[in-house]
Amino acid sequence: MDQVSIPAIDFSVFQAGHNHLQECVRDELVNNGVIDPLFELDSEDLDSLYSVFDLKYQENTSDKHVQLSEDQQQNISGYCTQSDDSSSNTDFPLQPVQIQSTFEASNRIQPQVPRLGNFHGEKTNPISSASLELLNNCGRLFKKSSEENLSNVHINEAHVGNIPKLSTEEILRVAGERYIQYSTQRVDGLSMFIHPYASALSGLSIEQTRDMELVHLLLAAAEEVDQQQFHLASQSIARCLWKASVTGNPIQRLCFYFGEALQERIDRETGRSPSFERKLRVLSTLALGTTPEALTCHTEIPFSQVMQFAGVQAIIENVKGATKIHLVDFNIRTGIQCTGLMQALAEQCDRPIELLKITAIGHQEKEKIEETGKRLQNFANSLNLPFSFDIVFMSDMKDLRAESVNVKADETVAVYCNTVLRTMICRPEYMDNTIRVIRGLRPSVVAVCEVEANHNSPSFLNRFVEALFFYGVLFDCFEDCMDRDNLVRKRIEVFHIGEGIRNMVAAEGAERFTRNMKLDVWRAYFARFGMVEMELSESSWYQANLILKQFSQGSSCNVQNDGKALLVGWKGTAIESVSIWKFL
Repeated sequence: MDQVSIPAIDFSVFQAGHNHLQECVRDELVNNGVIDPLFELDSEDLDSLYSVFDLKYQENTSDKHVQLSEDQQQNISGYCTQSDDSSSNTDFPLQPVQIQSTFEASNRIQPQVPRLGNFHGEKTNPISSASLELLNNCGRLFKKSSEENLSNVHINEAHVGNIPKLSTEEILRVAGERYIQYSTQRVDGLSMFIHPYASALSGLSIEQTRDMELVHLLLAAAEEVDQQQFHLASQSIARCLWKASVTGNPIQRLCFYFGEALQERIDRETGRSPSFERKLRVLSTLALGTTPEALTCHTEIPFSQVMQFAGVQAIIENVKGATKIHLVDFNIRTGIQCTGLMQALAEQCDRPIELLKITAIGHQEKEKIEETGKRLQNFANSLNLPFSFDIVFMSDMKDLRAESVNVKADETVAVYCNTVLRTMICRPEYMDNTIRVIRGLRPSVVAVCEVEANHNSPSFLNRFVEALFFYGVLFDCFEDCMDRDNLVRKRIEVFHIGEGIRNMVAAEGAERFTRNMKLDVWRAYFARFGMVEMELSESSWYQANLILKQFSQGSSCNVQNDGKALLVGWKGTAIESVSIWKFL
């Protein structure tokens, strides 16, 4: 029997085709008036963008802060009688000889800022054992960590100099540990943060001290919401939003969106939920498909391309030797992920491809799927690759059947599921039907790319802390990969990340559609349908690492194995997974 060589993606050739297709997408967006030639918004557009979510902000001497409602300002007034900048007031000269005595005095003297007391019969409780356990264990998923930075914060607490630079995840972890400490000891930890020597006493910089205070306020608010102490929670949220900012550093942005989400949860619980019809209309037009946001994420953030290259390489290896290949894509979007497969198959000389058929499964934005098909057809023509494109469009995914996909007997089928199954977690019957349909297609390989996070817990507080750490890593990534004033970044944060946080924190039941599950949960689920996991090859690992080298911040992106699968993460925290499956 003839030996068949396994085709691989030639990165240089692929990159040229990839860029060409991306330019085609961009040109169409420009011609259709979706974006301007530079992906920019004018000031009027940006004001309109922020007004959709009532994100009104004003210029401050140091950063931009949100304008609070009169009720929120009244909530703050009783607790911020001292200057908002007291934790960072540079008018106090740092005299080392006074630090120790000041620290001792701070342990004896009643805190200058009042603690949140009892209101309307509400009583405060220490942090729950469940949230304590989660805060202790949440975060690091890889062996590689920054324990040295974290230990420096604790060991060098009396030293002002040599302050380590902490990532967003590390700040959240330290803040969470101290929140647990203060809560279990019934100590007002906030007084530590607002002390004029707070940064010196804690071994943190002034900005890090401010960030710790923000996280402390946010965790307190979440705990109060969980205990249905809504009056207390609203006050904590108001204080948090006073210091948070949609244009600040990652912690400030993170706390703003989570603070807004907590307030919406309170509104829902108390029957004051506002109408979101106008927001949802805007969101429906900004789905992360053929949009500036999608292209920016693809070109600026490493995760997308790493997952695509590894997944596509696995598909290539599992259809080797076939001359008629049928790729069924459940979330095709711009189709950029297909170009690697097309390029590799076009260069297959020992057994030329007779036909590459791509079928896109979708239930919305049919016109955009059709545009994607035309671009892929043009790209195939440039490669002299026999190609056809088909669409299976369903008004409701529960009506999808295997017979809906036109599969010929002589075709080798591969299935590509990129972050699509997560959208069905809140509707298990839809997901079950989708897996049964995939099984009915008799694919030789199924590539699954999903978000690696546990955002499906029935416990609000557990889900809140998991989401806080996860989105904190995303904001940290955006900070390193894009400028703060990047207007497309702002759109991503407002319409995609912000809305995801809002839905995950504020909604429950069927309304909470933003859900994710970790790889171990997916493994257990797939096993019910007779799916067997296959190991990613060395070529897939090579492609993933090759991609990282193309990004200036690629060294912060981690690629690590989890059993037979691949995890893609940022500074040690997993973000997405790639796994390969077949049916028994």
